Amino acid sequence: MAYLLKSVKIRTGNSEAGMAKIDELWKDIVSGKIPLMFDSEGTFLQGASPVSVYSNYESDERGEYDLTIFAAKSDFFAEMEGKVAHGEYVKYDESGETIAACADKAWNKVWQDKASGAIERAFTQDFESTVPPEYTKDGKAHCYLYIAVK
Repeated sequence: MAYLLKSVKIRTGNSEAGMAKIDELWKDIVSGKIPLMFDSEGTFLQGASPVSVYSNYESDERGEYDLTIFAAKSDFFAEMEGKVAHGEYVKYDESGETIAACADKAWNKVWQDKASGAIERAFTQDFESTVPPEYTKDGKAHCYLYIAVK
């Protein structure tokens, strides 16, 4: 009998140890060890994109938070675009040679915008979706952040 997880959650932070936990979790998801994008028999879930949810913030980006990863369908992205249009979220869209490079670029822009006062983060729920370069038309990795604002 094949099974599929709906989500997986860890408590972590932006420290070096926290980043190592996140990297390990993603390796387990991509390999199928954690059946989130693949069922327990190794069949890929068609039409799903992995999305990270950052929530339950201890304070701000310097504190701990819950990281939940789930497989989203296309309607999730349409819903998030509506929330951006209503001013609930700010969208960041960055690209780079690797997922790590574009994610770093996107998060650094968020932190710069927060520090400069360009955005006022709500620290409720933030979302991240990354696309590896082999799945894009331009051959670059893409990172999409949806940051909750006040």
